[in-house]
Amino acid sequence: MFFTQAPLSKIVKLILRFILLFLLVIICQRSELPASEPAEQVRYFTRMIEFDYISWSLEALWLKWNQWALGPNSWIFQTQKPLWVKAELKLTQQIIEKESELNRLFSDPQHSHKVMEIELTSRELDLLKQKNQQLAPLAESILQEQLNELIAQKGLSLLGQSLPPPLFRTSPTPLALVISPRDVIRQDLQISLVPNLSIEEIIELENGVARSQDVSALVVEIGGVGTYPTMIMRTTDLNWLAEVIAHEWTHNYLTLHPLGINYDTSPALRTMNETTANIVGKELGSALIAKYYPELMPKPAPPSVPKQSYEKPNPPSFDFNKEMHKTRVEVDRLLSLGKVAEAEEYMEQRRQIFWENGYAIRKLNQAYFAFHGAYADEEQSAAGADPVGEAVRTLRAQQPSLAEFVHLMAWMWNENQLFQAIRQK
Repeated sequence: MFFTQAPLSKIVKLILRFILLFLLVIICQRSELPASEPAEQVRYFTRMIEFDYISWSLEALWLKWNQWALGPNSWIFQTQKPLWVKAELKLTQQIIEKESELNRLFSDPQHSHKVMEIELTSRELDLLKQKNQQLAPLAESILQEQLNELIAQKGLSLLGQSLPPPLFRTSPTPLALVISPRDVIRQDLQISLVPNLSIEEIIELENGVARSQDVSALVVEIGGVGTYPTMIMRTTDLNWLAEVIAHEWTHNYLTLHPLGINYDTSPALRTMNETTANIVGKELGSALIAKYYPELMPKPAPPSVPKQSYEKPNPPSFDFNKEMHKTRVEVDRLLSLGKVAEAEEYMEQRRQIFWENGYAIRKLNQAYFAFHGAYADEEQSAAGADPVGEAVRTLRAQQPSLAEFVHLMAWMWNENQLFQAIRQK
């Protein structure tokens, strides 16, 4: 059967439009910098390269509104919808490959003799992008619908509709300049930057801010941003995409509750927000893949076979999370003793070890841990021995459903409520 969209009255449309604009305003507020002297001093370096969230969000919201009004996927059979999503991901892969081919041609010292090949590749890339401009909104609309159905099934909706609706748009995502003090790991500032900075510009910015403010600075890539609609990095990995759109929708949901409103109040509340969003993102993302794309579910690890005593044991594999956890704990110990230079030297030594084991970390410093340490849904991670992340994981384990966990977390506005909720269990 066809999936059709019921007509709405003009009054209901106006109410929905008002709600979406209201959500846009309060969600975009989270992207603004706190008015403070240190922030203004850092903005001396970033003012001309900061990302314009308001313009992006208004444009994305207008596009989503038009897509919704047209009902672009209402004519597709339910069983065919996953095929359209996969087709868009395949097209994205072709675009990435064609971009790589074009970059290779321009990098060739003999590229001046390959004008015809460059022109042909450019035309092919333009055609692929034109096709994607038509297909991407349809694939996004299908994924939004599928995620909305799962949100309702998990008890996180209102009368069958998630609030806010899980709207997202694939787009180049901004970079983020993260600032931490050198003597303690704490995110004091995060400034969103335009996505097309060169590595030379990034390093110059980090060094300039670090020297002038005596802070730890790092520019990081962002996979998704909780604007409205949410902004998601281009990808061909549907498992990753499902998890991230669910993660960013969780941020939008929490923004309507005390936990999200107080996101920037303290490092603990930021960790509570990000860890909750990671947990929800993984559960909803996995459920979406299992229901609509079961062939993409990760295969279970084969059972281990005991080795015979005469067999030489394999050396232990490098465990990124375990090693990063170990690094964070030691850095925290050194900083607590006031040994800032020793901690920074240790982080550089550890960075080289990560590099040797296949993890190309460009810079490992206090700002790195200030950013990545807020995502504490894994027992061992860059969060180190932070008790807040562990408490969020414990609370999830204590709740019989995802909805009960989210409803408890959403109405918290300080970490004491989190620890109290665990003790009451």
